[in-house]
Amino acid sequence: MNDIIRKKINILKNETFKMFPDAKTELYYQNNFQLLIAIIMSAQTTDKQVNKVNNEFFKVLKSPKDWIILWEEKIKDFIKTISFFNVKAKNIHKTCLILEKKEIPETIEELVKLNWVWIKTAKVFLSIIKNAPFLWVDTHVHRVLNRVWIVKTKTAEETDKKIEKILTDNDTAQLHHSLIFFWRYFCTARKPKCKECPIKKVCDYYSNILKK
Repeated sequence: MNDIIRKKINILKNETFKMFPDAKTELYYQNNFQLLIAIIMSAQTTDKQVNKVNNEFFKVLKSPKDWIILWEEKIKDFIKTISFFNVKAKNIHKTCLILEKKEIPETIEELVKLNWVWIKTAKVFLSIIKNAPFLWVDTHVHRVLNRVWIVKTKTAEETDKKIEKILTDNDTAQLHHSLIFFWRYFCTARKPKCKECPIKKVCDYYSNILKK
């Protein structure tokens, strides 16, 4: 890694942390089981919509054994306003059946064996419950890292693989939540707040596109 990229990472890390020092997940949950379910539900759905559903859903689904009073069809009724609710209901039900018999895994390798849990889901879960040094690279984090030109990639998956080789554990632990808040409220896909952005001095998107 060259000195320019290291400088950009340090500035991105320090400035986003200053902007959002208390950043943490905005998903509503009351225990680790509900957190895992909320993350599963949040795929292709906003946290705001997931929370709106779970304010009622989690009054009933408090632990894996609650599938007995819910079943798959009842789960569908609760979550029908979020995307892919049919397949999510099926996988939430299957996850309950599995976790009724064992503790929630605390490694990526074991978590991804659960239904509808991918590496990204596992990383988010572990970063919240254990402050594990993982960075969840979705399309938005992919966008920010490419705008700043810390990486030059075409997909979130490609960014995820590349950034693992660049960032240290200290980088990822500090960046995870603050970077999510940064893209959510500042470096948005449309109309990013570039003119008032503290990252603009090292951002190629600002210097190469907006200045022109």
